[in-house]
Amino acid sequence: MQQLDWIVLALFFLVMVVIGMWSYKQIATSGDFYVAGGKLPWWLSGISHHISGYSGVVFVAYAGIAYTHGFTIYMWWALPVSVAVLVGSFIIAPRWARLRINQQIESPTEYLCKRYNLPTQQLMAWSGVLLKLFDVGAKWAAIAILLRGFTGIPLIWGVLLAGGISLIYITVGGLWADIWTDLAQFIVQIIAGFAMFFIVLNMLGGIGGLSTLWDDLPAEHANLFSDPYTELFAVAFLIIAFFSYNGGTWNLATRYISSPTGSDARKAALLSGALYLVWPLILFFPMWAAPVILGDVANPEESYALLTQELLPPGLVGLVLAAMFASTMSMTSSDANTISAVITRDILPTLSERMRRLQERRGLLLARAATFGFTAATLVIAINEERFGGVIGLIVSWFAALVGPVSIPMILGLLPAFRHAGAREAIVSILGGFTGFVVVNYAVDVSQAVELVTPIAVSFVLFFVMSLLNRGKQPPADVTELMRQLQRPAPGVDETLPS
Repeated sequence: MQQLDWIVLALFFLVMVVIGMWSYKQIATSGDFYVAGGKLPWWLSGISHHISGYSGVVFVAYAGIAYTHGFTIYMWWALPVSVAVLVGSFIIAPRWARLRINQQIESPTEYLCKRYNLPTQQLMAWSGVLLKLFDVGAKWAAIAILLRGFTGIPLIWGVLLAGGISLIYITVGGLWADIWTDLAQFIVQIIAGFAMFFIVLNMLGGIGGLSTLWDDLPAEHANLFSDPYTELFAVAFLIIAFFSYNGGTWNLATRYISSPTGSDARKAALLSGALYLVWPLILFFPMWAAPVILGDVANPEESYALLTQELLPPGLVGLVLAAMFASTMSMTSSDANTISAVITRDILPTLSERMRRLQERRGLLLARAATFGFTAATLVIAINEERFGGVIGLIVSWFAALVGPVSIPMILGLLPAFRHAGAREAIVSILGGFTGFVVVNYAVDVSQAVELVTPIAVSFVLFFVMSLLNRGKQPPADVTELMRQLQRPAPGVDETLPS
């Protein structure tokens, strides 16, 4: 890191804080704080949805896979995510916006109380909040470790730098700050990504390097799929991505909830899906070329950082590092905003009658306090990550396993085809998926693809079969009305959704 790199990084963080302060003026109610008052433009929502799906893992773990396995990283990660989001744009995304319009929700789990019942909602809300504490804490620790590799800064200062700045802008500006910083972070990532792309392309002899590169790499690097990332693994990931990126990952649902209409949510999803289809091809190209440029690397996960230090002049190194920070900060700050909504809208009101009667001003104060408290707790966990030993990794893997089972009743509960599934079906499917995770991870030896898909597959089968067995029963009146609201277009704006 040269002086110019530090200046670039400092300017990046300053811009984040300035955006947060500017966003403060747009916040008058908790609805503004959590869902931007339902006024989020579709193009801004789409960019935010896209950038919120990345984290520093792309530049570390995925860079390592690109270095060792080649093109398959696009086939099993980027392409399935793109397909999942594009399909969801027609059958899932508009329903989130209609939930806000018809039910005045501000958190993704808020509708579950009416759709199922209070215990089901609380099970999903509490489990998600508790596990997200460690998930977000681990992400702060990961980005701090990355910064330490570039600069030698101790982990605690890396956590406080990135996390502290996010703590400021997300607490002050809410979702508006999160969204506008996502746009700034997207621009930084685009500039840094294209810089790396063209520099590497120039080293390979120009535009022809797009094809000749593969002749200089091991033959299997050009394969669409390479063990253990097989076709079955990609299908398994596609299933998980469908539920996760269409709202099972709560902060991504918030982007759709905040849209003015169902049509706007659909356009946002189409934009995000298109970006997942195209942008990773630019972003991963330097990672695919790393074996040719760097030769043998002891730790493939360091390949992108080594490329950056090897190829880029002062200033651009800081920009690429800012892009890595941007990816993680976007994901973690949007997580903090959404988890705060779940805490204040779904958990606290069940614990205290007083919380249900808060006026707007006090509600906004509580929203900021919850955001600050949750984010601060994740920073404490990140700073003390060594004391947890393998616990953080264990809990994060369990969180990843729970995303699928929890998202089954959350996403399918939006569809009229599953209107006969109630609270019992939801809880049984979640517990069944979790049991499946324990079995394939600790009791039997299976392939990575089977291990990946088992929890969500078990949940889906249980939810589907039990819903089918309930076909002869009339759904509760509240559920019938909810389905009607989700299916009905806004007058003169939306087209009718498929069932």
